[in-house]
Amino acid sequence: MPYPEMLVAPMRAELTQGGFTELKTAEEVVSHIEGNMDTTLVMVNSVCGCAAGSARPGVLKSLTGSKKPSKMVTVFAGQDLDAVAKIREYMSPYPPSSPAVALFKGGEVVHMVERHMIEGRTADMLAENLRFAYEEFC
Repeated sequence: MPYPEMLVAPMRAELTQGGFTELKTAEEVVSHIEGNMDTTLVMVNSVCGCAAGSARPGVLKSLTGSKKPSKMVTVFAGQDLDAVAKIREYMSPYPPSSPAVALFKGGEVVHMVERHMIEGRTADMLAENLRFAYEEFC
């Protein structure tokens, strides 16, 4: 059963106010990934503490540099069930993880940050990790 929308709304807003587009259906995921030759940053959002303390702030901080992805999208684990299931297919062979951040280029994952790489790390550490990926792929 999905989390109540009123619980996740502020967590969604943190990313959408930062320029992310929400993908709530599998069809929206397909339309943003397949055939897309641009770079796309995908954030699998979550209600957990590491999403609030490191993942969302770190992803937003990563976008302050000169290089950044062409597109930024987000799905919400425990809420956008079909969209999350579909994006996880594209993230294979990485196991399901939330929060998680993937950088796609040409429809393929070129950089992945899984939950175990977020837990216990600061937002600044995550931002720096992503900026290195942007330098290489964007």
